Amino acid sequence: MTHTRVLAAIVCRESKYLVCQRPAHKRHGSLWEFPGGKLEKGESLLEAARRELTEELGVETLSVGSPLFSTADPGSEFLIEFVPTVIDGDPQGLEHSALKWLCLEDLPSLDLAPSDRRFVEFLLATDVREQLPSAL
Repeated sequence: MTHTRVLAAIVCRESKYLVCQRPAHKRHGSLWEFPGGKLEKGESLLEAARRELTEELGVETLSVGSPLFSTADPGSEFLIEFVPTVIDGDPQGLEHSALKWLCLEDLPSLDLAPSDRRFVEFLLATDVREQLPSAL
């Protein structure tokens, strides 16, 4: 099966992570996720982050790192790549139902999309969070 790559932006400010609630009418509707979206043909992770985060949150993407974690989304062709991302600006819910900034320890209490839950479990089990840049 050919996978469609999807960027999940890991944005961290003051030890809190940005998570967004998906609109009810979309796949995994009303579940919480890290923001992002599908990469277009020939697009880099940085280009995808700039396009998606401008559309979804109204922010400027300054940089992205290498994927920290990748996982196939159950029941779809999507391969979700969780990427440290530095943004400038205050996120607005332009496409999501709600936004929250939460400490890592609070993320498991959310009704997370399946791939996002796996990523949170990965973060809790590793020391990778020290490598995450903080946003401006």
